[in-house]
Amino acid sequence: MARDPKHDVLFEPIRIGPKTLRNRFYQVPHCNGAGSEKPNAQAWNRAMRAEGGWGASCTEYCSIHPESDDTMRISARLWDEDDVRNLSLMCDKLHEHGALAGVELWYGGAHAPCMESRCVPRAPSQLPSDFEHLTYPKEMDKDDIREVQGFYVAAARRARSAGFDIVYVYGSHSYLPQQFLTPFYNKRTDEYGGSFENRARFWRETIEQVREAVGDDCAIAVRISTDMFMGEIGTQLERDALPFVELVDNLVDLWDVNVSGISEWGEDATPSRFYESGRQLPWQGRVKQVTKKPVVGVGRFTSADVMAEAIRSGKLDIIGACRPSISDPFLPTKISEGRYDDIRECIGCNICVSRWEIGGPPAVCTQNATFMEEYRRGWHPEKFTKAENADNDVLVVGAGPAGMECAMILGKRGMRRVHLLEAEKEMGGIMRWIPLLPGLGEWARVVNYRKIQIDKLKNVELIPSTRADANAVLKYGAEIVVIATGAYWATNGLNGATSEPIPGADASLPHVLTPEQIMVGGKEIPGERVVILDNDGYFMGVSLAEKLATEGKQVTLLTHLGEVAPYMKFTLELPNMLRKLHSLHVNIVTHAMLQSIEPGRAVSYHVFDPEHLTEWDADAVVLITQRRSNEALYRELKDLGTDALRSEGIIGLYRIGDCLAPRMVADCVFDGHRLAREIDSPDPAVPKPFLRDRKVIELLRA
Repeated sequence: MARDPKHDVLFEPIRIGPKTLRNRFYQVPHCNGAGSEKPNAQAWNRAMRAEGGWGASCTEYCSIHPESDDTMRISARLWDEDDVRNLSLMCDKLHEHGALAGVELWYGGAHAPCMESRCVPRAPSQLPSDFEHLTYPKEMDKDDIREVQGFYVAAARRARSAGFDIVYVYGSHSYLPQQFLTPFYNKRTDEYGGSFENRARFWRETIEQVREAVGDDCAIAVRISTDMFMGEIGTQLERDALPFVELVDNLVDLWDVNVSGISEWGEDATPSRFYESGRQLPWQGRVKQVTKKPVVGVGRFTSADVMAEAIRSGKLDIIGACRPSISDPFLPTKISEGRYDDIRECIGCNICVSRWEIGGPPAVCTQNATFMEEYRRGWHPEKFTKAENADNDVLVVGAGPAGMECAMILGKRGMRRVHLLEAEKEMGGIMRWIPLLPGLGEWARVVNYRKIQIDKLKNVELIPSTRADANAVLKYGAEIVVIATGAYWATNGLNGATSEPIPGADASLPHVLTPEQIMVGGKEIPGERVVILDNDGYFMGVSLAEKLATEGKQVTLLTHLGEVAPYMKFTLELPNMLRKLHSLHVNIVTHAMLQSIEPGRAVSYHVFDPEHLTEWDADAVVLITQRRSNEALYRELKDLGTDALRSEGIIGLYRIGDCLAPRMVADCVFDGHRLAREIDSPDPAVPKPFLRDRKVIELLRA
């Protein structure tokens, strides 16, 4: 199928200073957990975007000096020649595919905790970070300013030596250059503080010096936040950002335009729960009006129509992407070939972001199980080898996230027949109803993409409305059986806080409910006063609180944790989630655990003072305590023993996803994908070893 001509504008080349971008698709700087310490993982991951049609691919933020050390999080680094060698591999791989390589030079200023280097960062003024607790910088004198600018120059020269085509002087997300520009961080009274011209001086001088250092070999890019949403003391679009663009436009080859500071950068990496695609276009369009240079910007763009309109309307010249390029590295190629229904669209869940925030490599993706597995497992998102045991039939029981993914990949690996049994009318499992929670509609893409792909595979058949017991599985005739029957919320209050059920918790009673009973079972909530117990700490408790409060219930949300939904800090959803719950008058009580439940009443205790009891008038109690694997079918089959299974022709029995252990959707999708990729290994139940990027010491022997 040919692409729609209205999308041709996305494939027009464009000049960026001395370089030419082959199309309008640009993977902006974003973290992946590789940095400079895992050069193969870094190179293979970025190169996959280039192979998939992205015209440029950039590093994550790249530290220019040990004073800009973000450990526990992982950045790239250009501290020395070893970093040059490591990052040059990425440049070489990108160039093999005809893409430009970009590097984002970063000095964190007050936001650099320096946990590894133990250096003291420098900043315009000695103010503690509003992002990193108990991180103080040294206030820069003029010698410090010259020295730090020298760090930028040295790093820029290293970047050129490594083979980078685009060099960023990165200031956005309230890092050092923008700290100088912003009154919230800059309290100076010398020529680097006060007026706009003074506050802009450090950034302007640094851009000048970097441009001189790299000459005509590299394009100069600047990433700028046009609004920090902090009022007068933050960066302002009209007062600061647009005048700065006009001031240095002759020095810059590419403007990368976004919004927000670092303390609430979910306003930039917007969760789909709160923002639609293209949210930043008004700010990006204003910059486009005052610059003579190309403008790139992100907006969680997945629709080719929206991308093309952003360019035709004059708001952007280049479509920037982080999360959509993670979800589908081949998005440009699929648009070019008119394969729109094959695009694996980002759902905006920000699980990828959460792994960076936590500090644990690698980053992961709910939609794309191959993300960051390109080197270490050799996985390609679009290429699949035929399985050595492809002459077998496979029965997958359960069409949730793990089961769908497993069946799809087994089909693409050429298994003779794959039968996907699902007890309900539609595939999706837990993802049939999670997207019905407030703000999570785009999460339905997890099901939609896989349904489209499975429908295209002639060797994969969905068999809905079919429950299978052990005898049915034994007699089915499949040589390989995969159990993916998911998990359920405990109905008796069993939880990880006490490792015990809660007295009086019984979801068979009308006043005690679980999430499934509310969202799927249609169980009515008696009365108006609802107590929700959240021992989970992610999206379920707050989502149900929002839903029920919106429906007019008086909601009290209890959690044994020190704050509600702490994992949502990592997905950048928490600030706006708390604002939403506050506006709905949800009563949030932390460090609280239920002691007992009875009709019309619930009793909680303080986790640090169990004798301190609080009684709640509760017409209903919602239990979000823990999930339990729905593993009865797997256990029954496994307990028959290998010989009994083989006598029925079953040579492999496996379980995946929540049936193995309740986890996040991204982990369940990965689990199904991994088993399908390794279905012909000696023992598919055990993951094959992956390649590790590491230094191995050679011992000197006498």
